[in-house]
Amino acid sequence: MDRVSSSMKQVSNPLPKVLSRRAGGGGLEAERESFERAQTVSINKAINAQEVAVKEKHARTCILGTHHEKGAQTFWSVVNRLPLSGNAVLCWKFCHVFHKLLRDGHSNVLKDSVRYKNELSDMSRMWGHLSEGYGQLCSIYLKLLRTKMEFHTKNPRFPGNLQMSDRQLDEAGENDVNNFFQLTVEMFDYLECELNLFQTVFSSLDMSRSVSVTAAGQCRLAPLIQVILDCSHLYDYTVKLLFKLHSCLPADTLQGHRDRFLEQFRKLKDLFYRSSNLQYFKRLIQIPQLPENPPNFLRASALSEHISPVVVIPAEASSPDSEPITDLVEMDTASQSLFDNKFDDIFGSSFSSDPFNFNSQNGMNKDDKERLIEQLYGEIAALREELENFKAESARGAVQLRGRASELEAELAEQQHLKQQAQDESEFLRAELEELKKQREDTEKAQRSLTEIERRAQANEQRYSKLKEKYSELVQNHADLLRKNAEVTKQVTAARQAQGDVERERKELEDSFQRVSEQAQRKSQEQAEVLDTLKRELAASRQELQVLQSTLESSTQAGAEQSTRIAGLEQERDSLRLAAERHGEKVAALQTELQQLQDMLSREQESSKMELETLQTQLRDKEGEEQALQRRLAEEQFALLQGTAQEAERMVQDALSRLEDPAHIGCTGSADCLLSRTLAASECVERLRDAHSKYLSNHAAVGSLLPCLALFAHLVSDTLLQGSATSHMAPMEPADRLLEMCKQCGSKAVSYLSALQDPGTVEGADCSLVTACLRQISAIGEELRPRGLDMKQEELGDLVDKEMAATAAAIETAAARIEEMLSKARAGDTGVKLEVNERILGSCTGLMQAIHVLVLASKDLQREIVESGRGAASPKEFYAKNSRWTEGLISASKAVGWGATVMVDAADLVVQGKGTFEELMVCSREIAASTAQLVAASKVKADKDSANLCKLQQASRGVNQATAGVVASTKAGKSQVEEKDSMDFSSMTLTQIKRQEMDSQVRVLELENQLQKERQKLGELRKKHYELAGVAEGWEEDTAE
Repeated sequence: MDRVSSSMKQVSNPLPKVLSRRAGGGGLEAERESFERAQTVSINKAINAQEVAVKEKHARTCILGTHHEKGAQTFWSVVNRLPLSGNAVLCWKFCHVFHKLLRDGHSNVLKDSVRYKNELSDMSRMWGHLSEGYGQLCSIYLKLLRTKMEFHTKNPRFPGNLQMSDRQLDEAGENDVNNFFQLTVEMFDYLECELNLFQTVFSSLDMSRSVSVTAAGQCRLAPLIQVILDCSHLYDYTVKLLFKLHSCLPADTLQGHRDRFLEQFRKLKDLFYRSSNLQYFKRLIQIPQLPENPPNFLRASALSEHISPVVVIPAEASSPDSEPITDLVEMDTASQSLFDNKFDDIFGSSFSSDPFNFNSQNGMNKDDKERLIEQLYGEIAALREELENFKAESARGAVQLRGRASELEAELAEQQHLKQQAQDESEFLRAELEELKKQREDTEKAQRSLTEIERRAQANEQRYSKLKEKYSELVQNHADLLRKNAEVTKQVTAARQAQGDVERERKELEDSFQRVSEQAQRKSQEQAEVLDTLKRELAASRQELQVLQSTLESSTQAGAEQSTRIAGLEQERDSLRLAAERHGEKVAALQTELQQLQDMLSREQESSKMELETLQTQLRDKEGEEQALQRRLAEEQFALLQGTAQEAERMVQDALSRLEDPAHIGCTGSADCLLSRTLAASECVERLRDAHSKYLSNHAAVGSLLPCLALFAHLVSDTLLQGSATSHMAPMEPADRLLEMCKQCGSKAVSYLSALQDPGTVEGADCSLVTACLRQISAIGEELRPRGLDMKQEELGDLVDKEMAATAAAIETAAARIEEMLSKARAGDTGVKLEVNERILGSCTGLMQAIHVLVLASKDLQREIVESGRGAASPKEFYAKNSRWTEGLISASKAVGWGATVMVDAADLVVQGKGTFEELMVCSREIAASTAQLVAASKVKADKDSANLCKLQQASRGVNQATAGVVASTKAGKSQVEEKDSMDFSSMTLTQIKRQEMDSQVRVLELENQLQKERQKLGELRKKHYELAGVAEGWEEDTAE
């Protein structure tokens, strides 16, 4: 209101119409009413039945309206009055506008729109029945909008435009791997709906023409801008989430995620490439290009190579239609001052104070006033146009700057992300380097300690060897002394007085020897043998002493003689005693050195023992950790097996519950489809048994068991449902047996899967009962197979050739009979009858020739199909492999031959005057239908670029033209005959005419009654023919599949 008042003050003579529109806008109700009126106008202009793109200014007005009222109540109140279910273009433009509101509108738009989710689903199903035009497009777009609302309802952290930072993305998953796993699946579903709409729009356009420059093409392509914006964010978030999941979960668990991502990556890359080449998108949006190869999720460092796709809306996207609508009196102060300055420059300041010169215009005439007013209006319009251009340029500049800013922000975010990744990687490498350095230092210390121990052991060995040599020398000296002592004792045997001395010396020697032996015992085990030798020598010495004593006693008598020699012997004894003492000192010194060496050796052994115990403790810790990890791995593997078995059990339980569902009663199936499903399930059970045995022998082989369990549950569930559907078409007793066996098979499968979930019963789980149930189901399916399908391969292949040859022969016979009838008619008929018969028989001859050409073309095409499709197999094997197609050929050939024969018979009766023209027309139409069936049967497996297929299609058109000729000639002949046989009522009386009239009315009623009965009979015959043809040609099986 302030701007209005300021504008009124600045403009001396405002326009009355503008003031009258703004006069009542003071209250809240008036403002609300004005807002609703403006919104209604903008929504109706944006959503209309014209096949043109939605104008950006109307869509922007709707978006601003949601922010103004903080919701979408006004939008839905207007949309609910539009006939969206009656006009596909209107519904398509509604989807476009609603998509923009969900992306750029107020956050409460989603809350206000959730209540209409069921209506959108019903409308999607309704438009899905329309296969042409905008029907399928509207159906898929409505499914996308419903998916978008469900996604944002489940994940309220995601805004409508899907713009989030990496930190917000982590917060959305709450740092829980299960949440990230589920979020990735939901994003896959969301992106799948976006890609379906993308592909459907492109497939509905004729890309051979420049559809993007036409109004109709732009109407279909305009919503894809919103789809491109959504797809770029969904692709980026999916890549980041998959890298996060691969860092927490095994690669085998995420195999399904990777396969689904690769499929969507190829589709999205192709669609982005195709969109970037369209002229319409080049001026509105800058579409990013995806990398040549998809990311490698098995390599964690590949995340640093990922570049987030950024969609840029260039400045050229602004168009004149997208400029905001500004009222004359709602110009801001700056615009008004600019207007005043322009006005002063043109007319002067004095004229600005009195722009219309009312004070001095008394002398001016009316024409000058009008001319001046028109001039002023022109100036005002020029200034307004200049102002609008200035606003447009400023808006374009702002849009360009915003686009550049968004691009720079994206590049900055990408550089920051790369910097963060580089820092993380450098920290990880630094930690690894420190750990390697520590390990290297520990290894060097261990090597140094081992070298020192070896050096010390070598030195001890050397000392021990030297000590051993000295000890052996001492033993040798001691032995010499003992020998000398023996000689001395022999010499003093005669001296009794010297006996005590000798005994004392012997005792001293024994004491010294005992001390030496005791010292020797404290040495190593190697010296024990030497000590034993010394003991034996000592015992020998004692024996010798005893001998010497006896000799001494015996030689007492000769003591006197030896007394002279005692003095010399005593001197020698003293010298020997001195030598023994010196040797004793040497032995004591050696014993001291030996004791030191033994102490040093014991200390080295204790240090080595302590180091060995430390290493053994570390080894035991490592073994304990390894065992704990192995137990944890076994527990996780069994948890995976248990979770997969639970999911498989739920699938089979769901299939069992659907057997009792009343909605499933209308589903039907064939025995052949049941047999194929049963065979696949049996093979899967065998693979499951092998995988189970491998798992029992080695729990690490759980990776091969999990896929088998999933496939087992799927195939068993499919077999149960197919068996139930087959029982609905089977007789009572086999149907009951089949249904009961399906239930028993499902219960056995559930029991087997339950056993796999318990650690105590997993080894005893056996799936042989499921195999037995599948065999019984297969046996019942064999009983229910149609008998017409039991034909052997040789009979089927020969039957095709026989039927084609019989058809050609029947056509040639029919052509010959027609020629014969034509010659008879020319010989026996005259006048109108001859003319009629010649015309009819000539058209029949032309039809037979066209059919003959068609049969030959069909045989050539059939031969080409067999040669191109049989490979190394024989033609009979090819016919047997494609039995349904072969039976279609046989049926079509029989119909053509039978139709030709019947038509010739009908023509013969017509020529003879015994038949009717209607019968001939019906026969010609029937044979045309039979040839069409033959063309369809031959065409179904042919190559679309085949030359024989072109010949067959040309022959089919010739048959249609010949059939039309037969019908036309028959009708013309009938009219000629009726004109000839016209009745003459000129000679009849009034009574006769009345009687004839009554007879005619009775005849008409009878014919109408007969016509109604014949139509009912024709309907029943066609119904029965359809049923028999379905049984013979396997239509029910094709429908079930």
